[in-house]
Amino acid sequence: MTKIEAIIQPAQFEGVKDALIEQGITGMTVSEVRGHGRQKGHTESYRGREYSVDLLPKVKIETVVDDGIVKAAVEAILEVASTGKIGDGKIFLYKVEEAVRIRNQERGAAAL
Repeated sequence: MTKIEAIIQPAQFEGVKDALIEQGITGMTVSEVRGHGRQKGHTESYRGREYSVDLLPKVKIETVVDDGIVKAAVEAILEVASTGKIGDGKIFLYKVEEAVRIRNQERGAAAL
């Protein structure tokens, strides 16, 4: 099993969610987060005063999938979330040793 953690632009979330569901991934955790990478934020003007916005809004999607569909899931995220511009986000992959469904104690892929 592999945990996929994708940090994407908020505007791309619905498309990414739909693409993951098409791949058979229905369980995911979604969080609204703030952060920055290489772009280091930007400056904005409000009532004539300039201020720096260095933590930009992002959406973090976390899901654990069977190893057989990791490549398809990552490709689906890339296809939808990529605009070619700085700040599109990142995808992180982690190996998961075990998963346990609390309700009935199912383990492994059956718990997903």
